[in-house]
Amino acid sequence: MKIGIIGAGNMGTGLGKFWAKNGHKLMFSYSRSPEKLKAAAESVGLGVQVGTPSEAVQFADVVVLSIAWAAVEDALQQAGSLDGKIVFSCVNALLPDMSGLAVGTTTSAAEEIAKLIPKARLVEAMPLFAEVLHAPSQQLSGQTPSVFYCGDDTEAKAIVADLLRETGCDPIDAGPLRNARYIEPAGMLLVQLAYAQQMGPVAMKLLH
Repeated sequence: MKIGIIGAGNMGTGLGKFWAKNGHKLMFSYSRSPEKLKAAAESVGLGVQVGTPSEAVQFADVVVLSIAWAAVEDALQQAGSLDGKIVFSCVNALLPDMSGLAVGTTTSAAEEIAKLIPKARLVEAMPLFAEVLHAPSQQLSGQTPSVFYCGDDTEAKAIVADLLRETGCDPIDAGPLRNARYIEPAGMLLVQLAYAQQMGPVAMKLLH
């Protein structure tokens, strides 16, 4: 599968290293520094390409948004048309100082992104923390963490679930895209526990 990643920070590279290892073709895009973009691609694996957001979209079967909330509009403008594309967003509407959410409970980052790209096949998940993705093992306390995903396109959700599974988590279908308004605050809680409460890397585990 061809995966175009918009955003080449720790989350994008953390996800990308699993997909490159499993034989997917990757293209990274959207960085202020061409040198940093190239270095990020090289850190993920041999043959990983770099390009502009629009080139990444044209290249990809799945487009991944791994950018800050404040960068969403700019990145999507550079990406061009996403009509019909499977878009996997791991964007949470964190305030810049991570003290809270810019939107939440009555809407979500995912729902606001969907308004900007209404013809895309959008799926959202909050993956494992980047520190966990870059760690030797993705298990915490000897258990495989759960990651919740949501969306309104059944086929797109199944594809994203498979990609999530490759990153060492147990993907859980959390229903339609509107349920992102509950997934995102849960992600914010993990951020608070990990950093404000100084617990270090944490994750959820669904027991049923």
